[in-house]
Amino acid sequence: MEQIAKKSGGLRGTLESGKEYYEIRLESIGGLGANLCGKMLGELGVKYLDVNSSSFSSYGSEKTGTPVKGFIRYCQKEKEIRVHYPVVEPDLLVVFHQALLKDDGVWKGCSQDTSVIITLEPRQDQPKELRERLFDGQIGTCYGLEAQKIAMESHSRINVVMLGAVLKVMGIESLEAGEQICRDTLGKKYPDALKANLEGMRRGYEEVRLLSGKEAPGDKAGAKAGVDAKDIAEDKLAAKTADKVWGYDNAPIGGINPRFGSTVISDLSPSRQGYIPLFIKERCINCGLCHSTCPDMVFQFAKGEYKGREMMVNQGLDYYHCKGCLRCVDVCPVNALVRGVESEHPRKEYFIPNQELLRMPKYYEEAGSDGYITSESYLTEKRMEGGEV
Repeated sequence: MEQIAKKSGGLRGTLESGKEYYEIRLESIGGLGANLCGKMLGELGVKYLDVNSSSFSSYGSEKTGTPVKGFIRYCQKEKEIRVHYPVVEPDLLVVFHQALLKDDGVWKGCSQDTSVIITLEPRQDQPKELRERLFDGQIGTCYGLEAQKIAMESHSRINVVMLGAVLKVMGIESLEAGEQICRDTLGKKYPDALKANLEGMRRGYEEVRLLSGKEAPGDKAGAKAGVDAKDIAEDKLAAKTADKVWGYDNAPIGGINPRFGSTVISDLSPSRQGYIPLFIKERCINCGLCHSTCPDMVFQFAKGEYKGREMMVNQGLDYYHCKGCLRCVDVCPVNALVRGVESEHPRKEYFIPNQELLRMPKYYEEAGSDGYITSESYLTEKRMEGGEV
């Protein structure tokens, strides 16, 4: 605790240093609970930390998988908060999913005074995107925790796990205030889930760890991962020369929105909660119910032959579009789609990218499976004809 508080400065240290506000920005996607986490942090300041606070979120349709940002401000109790614009230069940046690190917009406004909390895949120390920012001095201190794994093991949600980590990095000496705000917010509405959420928050508080400080370039974690200063410099040069931003001069013909947002082009894999539908082609009767119930164009049908008849045949799934809602599993009449844990299937059989896409972001090729870990596969059916599914 002392090590983390010393590195981050914390809430009290920042306000006592004379800075007007201590500001937090949450970077997340719809479905992970960042909006509620921001509300809880705002109420926490007023009710239990003896400071003034404000919080609000920014999101679109709030459809699972769309960007969500949360903004929280704290100040001394005798001061009024009269600003209501988004947090531009955060003291603490909280990233709810590792895939978001690839978005340059997530890092906007960060400096060497910014502390960062990120979710990690199991047994991972520093993602490549993080090391680049540390090398540049774009961020100061970074903390990590396996939030997805903790949430799954404790049967809680990622937002309460991240809440516990935020309290630790803010320098809050005990979880008593956090536990109370959980009871106030979640206890009345979800009393049966309160115990699990308190456990998830406690583990987030205890298991968040310091990854690196301002001295991070060249540290053991970077060397262990095989990424050195030369690699980072080459990546930076490639990024600068690449045409990464669409605008008036380089947008596709007919394009008017440089920030595309449709699910045709968006990678929805970060919104999955650790589970994916597994396709057992031998059982499929090509009824099309999975395609009609899927909200995100996951299933790829093409002309083919089934039982001697020419028809549209299910070729497989585009997991870039799949957000893990598992509606297809519920609707399939012959159990040709069953639920599986994504971390157990790094190479997904019957994975077919949507062939109609005109432009596929490069990071689609690099994205891996979610970092959830569990001892069982939780399949609807574990075995088929004597062999494991």
